[in-house]
Amino acid sequence: MKSNITQTRLGILGGGQLGRMLIQEAINFNLSISILDPDANAPCKNICDYFEVGSISDYETVYNFGKNLDLLTIEIEKVNIEALEDLEKEGVTVFPQPRIIRLIQDKGLQKQFFKENDIPTSEFQLIANKEQLLIDKIPFPYIQKLRKDGYDGKGVVKIVDESDLNKAFEQPSIVEKWIDFEKEVAVIIARNENGQTETFPLVEMDFNKEANLVEFLISPSTYSFEIQQKADKIARDIADCLNIVGLLAVEMFVTKNGEILVNELAPRPHNSGHHTIEGNVTSQFQQHLRAILNLPLGSTASISNAVMINLLGEAGYEGPAEYEGLKEVLQKEGVYVHLYGKVFTKPFRKMGHVTIVDQDRNAAIEKAQFVKEKLKVKS
Repeated sequence: MKSNITQTRLGILGGGQLGRMLIQEAINFNLSISILDPDANAPCKNICDYFEVGSISDYETVYNFGKNLDLLTIEIEKVNIEALEDLEKEGVTVFPQPRIIRLIQDKGLQKQFFKENDIPTSEFQLIANKEQLLIDKIPFPYIQKLRKDGYDGKGVVKIVDESDLNKAFEQPSIVEKWIDFEKEVAVIIARNENGQTETFPLVEMDFNKEANLVEFLISPSTYSFEIQQKADKIARDIADCLNIVGLLAVEMFVTKNGEILVNELAPRPHNSGHHTIEGNVTSQFQQHLRAILNLPLGSTASISNAVMINLLGEAGYEGPAEYEGLKEVLQKEGVYVHLYGKVFTKPFRKMGHVTIVDQDRNAAIEKAQFVKEKLKVKS
């Protein structure tokens, strides 16, 4: 990388909303940003210095895109690892490191990593195919997850009894013991090349059960100091084991008896950190840039209570997006709307998010409920 940070040519694989919000922070560092994305109308298209339409999973495309850049990062894990490994060998800096992306692309390898490094996680079994489910007679209920290519709730199915086996996946997968958890939580940790680490405060998440997407996030958590410290330590242990450079989102379950189990990892900015733009001293997007540029990490302290709502396309609507109720929600103090620049909506597509900040936690939640009821994405 160049010694003058502002001259660094930064490439991002993926041009969706995460890349868009990274660029919004990168502008403040005068960084030159290049984007590779398969969608000609990706959210980053009009706000980067260079935009290329191409497959982020194709070796030649990724290699040729990256070979003249100083630094490469990702906003999605489904990228060509072999190209990144070769670019790394040839002197292009790649963060997070390709070996980490390879690990996280495969949920089976993730689970084995947890087991080998004494990271608490649910009991699991690796399955080659659907037939093995029947042969092994795994006790019901359980969760089956595809080892590769699952995202945003896709590639996950709950098997309650034999009648659900027709929904089971044929591909290689993991089977996890069903955890009757109390809450899903997350800690985002940043680590730079010097080994400096900073964690964001624990956040609590509620899910849209129909879409299996985070719908409602509250920060900071009101869990006990003990649970928050335990979750924080788990995130630090994982980051240290991986020696990651960049951001790492650690999704966890809190069980009804206070146990914490790691669910999944994401080595990039994450949905569970969107509130940090308004809710924390340093946003997750600026922190990711600080980490991969080996700059001092910023304070992650909460400025206020923050509630984040994912703005999803309404069921039954598909076509050019229209935002119903936008004026009404913007009349409320402390409401910040982030639209992702996606022209077309479809059911449950992530079209934006809204963060509500208030010094009064209950007031923030009440405003969030108002936003949830009023602001709709239709066509």
